[in-house]
Amino acid sequence: MADVLFTVEEHLARITLNRPESFNSFSDEMIDLWAGALEECRDNDDIYAVLVSGNGKAFCSGGDVKAMAAGHGFFESKDDITSTGLARKNSIWKKIHKVAFLMDQIDKPVVCKIQGPATGAGFDMALMCDIRICSKTAKVGETYLNVGIVPGDGGTYFVPRLTNIDKAMDLFWTGKIITGEEAEKLGLVTFALEPEELDDFTEKYMQKLISGPQEAIRFTKRNIKYSEKLELRPALDMISSAMGIVTELPDFHDRSNALVEKMNAKKKR
Repeated sequence: MADVLFTVEEHLARITLNRPESFNSFSDEMIDLWAGALEECRDNDDIYAVLVSGNGKAFCSGGDVKAMAAGHGFFESKDDITSTGLARKNSIWKKIHKVAFLMDQIDKPVVCKIQGPATGAGFDMALMCDIRICSKTAKVGETYLNVGIVPGDGGTYFVPRLTNIDKAMDLFWTGKIITGEEAEKLGLVTFALEPEELDDFTEKYMQKLISGPQEAIRFTKRNIKYSEKLELRPALDMISSAMGIVTELPDFHDRSNALVEKMNAKKKR
């Protein structure tokens, strides 16, 4: 069976990491299929939202440590990608970083469900998503320094933006593992739920997203993301342009008329 399962049903795309026997650690095939699925999610207008999850007990344990120790880099492949430092850098840039770049290009909501361990690059892949829904008991952490490497997959970009810089330093320097509940308090996950509530909550959340006004959702995501890099004037210019567009769309007219009818009905009672 493929290392990533990808399905689209009723406007919801599901990307499921599928190496449960190795806690969904990376393989060449996984990264290639993951990137291909994200390209489809980016380009297919029939997809309204994306749910990323892991099969089995873990979300993703990141790089395959056994393969790395054997000299096969971050992948299970025995191709010689580790002959030089430049070759190793290029392998990460062309493979794993491609997932990060594609995530950044998707205007639709991307949600990650973390039911079990998410460590190292696996946790960083979760941080690339817009929303993280996590079991309170799931174990997450930035474990790179435990095996003597730097966080090369985006963690040093995402973690300080979600929590404080000193908290980020502590997580990376100590390589400690924390629970989903602790991660929520640090701002690293959006929701931390009891394990038995995780699936139901996530499904309801995804249904709410795909039933919303799609263009307004996408414009809102763009503005939130870009506002970190923009001064006030261009940020307001960008969102006012979006307002001009969405108020011409059927979603606005249908939803605003329905709301007015509901308000008028309440007044008549």
